Amino acid sequence: MTTTYAVLSEGLAKRFGTVRAVQGLDLAVPQGTVCGVLGPNGAGKTTAVRLLTTLLRPDAGSARIAGHDLVRDPAGVRRRIGVTGQYASVDGDLTGRQNLRLFARLHRIRDAAARAAELLDRFGLTEAADRPASTYSGGMRRRLDLAAGLLRRPDVLFLDEPTTGLDPASRKQIWEAVRAVKEQGTTVLLTTQYLEEADRLADDIALVDRGRVAHTGSPSHLKALIGSYAEAVVADTDLLVKAAGVLDRLTGAEPSLDRERNAVGAVTTDPTLTLPRLVRELDAAGVPLLDASLRPPSLDDVFLRLTGHLADSKEPAA
Repeated sequence: MTTTYAVLSEGLAKRFGTVRAVQGLDLAVPQGTVCGVLGPNGAGKTTAVRLLTTLLRPDAGSARIAGHDLVRDPAGVRRRIGVTGQYASVDGDLTGRQNLRLFARLHRIRDAAARAAELLDRFGLTEAADRPASTYSGGMRRRLDLAAGLLRRPDVLFLDEPTTGLDPASRKQIWEAVRAVKEQGTTVLLTTQYLEEADRLADDIALVDRGRVAHTGSPSHLKALIGSYAEAVVADTDLLVKAAGVLDRLTGAEPSLDRERNAVGAVTTDPTLTLPRLVRELDAAGVPLLDASLRPPSLDDVFLRLTGHLADSKEPAA
């Protein structure tokens, strides 16, 4: 069966002076899926979104968005997409309902009032619809912004770090909204700095490193490549070597020692290694513990394992 791609880019590049913000971006997002574009600040995510949404013109490369050529038919692209940025773009002096009606009129949407009411209900904002948006919580404002991006029923919705600065409860509300958008058949391209967010929402993840896609795959595939980090904090420095031997045997990886904290840790890709097993093995080896943990990888771990370095570039504002 032939795969239909909602977003397909090849060799997209953008330079700002001497800074290569995006260099050779290759991305393929199947229709009706969520693609998580993962990377820290400076990796090129926001510039990539600005290119794919026609806000910037690429210096090189090509792309098709919802069947329209990015360079030859930017107006066609804009008709088929919705965009929600890192910060809510709603007017705080207007009510939620007035904000959506205003955006609907700007987009020349017929029956703006009905469409606004539909989206307010869909995102759980009906009770607050006639309050000024300035009284909304951060999560409510972001949901209203997301509703505005869906007014035209886009084929592709671009979400650029939509949960930045939100508390955990608000972040989960946005996650639920994104899942609902996907269930309606909209393709979502989501940029994020949070590995957990991409893991929860994305069908596929594109790991961006210095302006290009370094690795792609499903969340489970990416996690299998990265592994988890097992760590033990021991009571005495003299026990570090013995603890390191246990972790070496359990993980098959060379442990790292932190003598200041009396800690030893190692990366593992073994799904059978659990925290209780780690504690039992160390206890059986006669290693008294102050603490032990088995945690998912951080974004720094992702970059260190898959690119060999921490992201240190700065993405220019555009």
